[in-house]
Amino acid sequence: MCIIRYYGNVTGNIAGNNTGIYQMAIRKRSVTIIDVAEAAGVSVSTVSRVLNNKDDVSVETFQRVSQVIDELGYSSSLAARSMRSRKTNVIGLVMPDVDDPFSVEVIRGVNRAIVELKYDLLIYTNGDIPKNISASREQHYVTLLNSSITDGVIIVTPVSRRFTSVSPVVSVDPNIDNPKGPAVIATNLKGATDAMEHLLALGHKRIGYIGGRTDLLSAHLRLDAYKRVLDQTGIPVEQELIMSGDFKTETAMKCAYQLLSLDDPPTAIFASNDQSAIGVIAVAETFGIRIPEDLSLVGFDNIPEAAYLDLTTIDQNINEMGYVGTKMLFNLIQGKTLDQVLQKIETNLIIRGTTRPI
Repeated sequence: MCIIRYYGNVTGNIAGNNTGIYQMAIRKRSVTIIDVAEAAGVSVSTVSRVLNNKDDVSVETFQRVSQVIDELGYSSSLAARSMRSRKTNVIGLVMPDVDDPFSVEVIRGVNRAIVELKYDLLIYTNGDIPKNISASREQHYVTLLNSSITDGVIIVTPVSRRFTSVSPVVSVDPNIDNPKGPAVIATNLKGATDAMEHLLALGHKRIGYIGGRTDLLSAHLRLDAYKRVLDQTGIPVEQELIMSGDFKTETAMKCAYQLLSLDDPPTAIFASNDQSAIGVIAVAETFGIRIPEDLSLVGFDNIPEAAYLDLTTIDQNINEMGYVGTKMLFNLIQGKTLDQVLQKIETNLIIRGTTRPI
């Protein structure tokens, strides 16, 4: 532990004058429950009762011990807590990245659930979505958190079909067709089908498509729906109208530029996520193309920004996926049997102002 004490007023360069003095003391070991007991003048068992919020401690003693705990910066080890009670009251969340809107919405859903369940949340991320995460690495992350640190783990978009763990594991948006364990998925195929049928119902026949990351199942399902709906309607699938994206706005802008530069550009674009749709909006403006007067646009996800942009999109209910996954995990932690091992969260078409009849 590093304790920094400051005396005086700092008004200049600390290295160049003595108007302020910083004093740093390095504690070579962590504060223990014995240190708290000695500082408060009570027994270790009394400190333990305060930590566990027992009602057989006087108000005066409880307040004194609590103050010492705050002053010394003592925190009970999660592993030690687990050894005593076999529970840490902490849920782990493993995800590739916390920066993109999908991850943010999952976290919000998980947070909504842990507030209700009175649990804490520990997030583990490698900080880089494009990394090729192997099943063995995912297993390592889960094992790391489920080794006396958490009571269970939620893992987002895993590639592994099965996890071997002493504690429960629930997958959110697994990147595989048939997950073997508890999982929450969205109806991607139905959502993309609804998006295409909406555009066709408006009279659009030349529809561009901007895809997502090719390593994700959700991206493949949305592209499959695009092709399937066109085929069922008797409209030829034209390769020049299909752009390979990666769910990022910058890449979608390049894709949109290619689509709108065609001799016969599309009258509508289905972007595989809202971030890609945002890229289309930016490029359309540079071309002087009005949305929806000249070009209809549909996204996917319904992130908060979609409402601000009045974007027609598919609501994937990402927040609800995180919420439902956490409730499933909690039930497993409690030793309950799940009614459904695979929970499907329905997608919904949200019609706003970026689409209109041709």
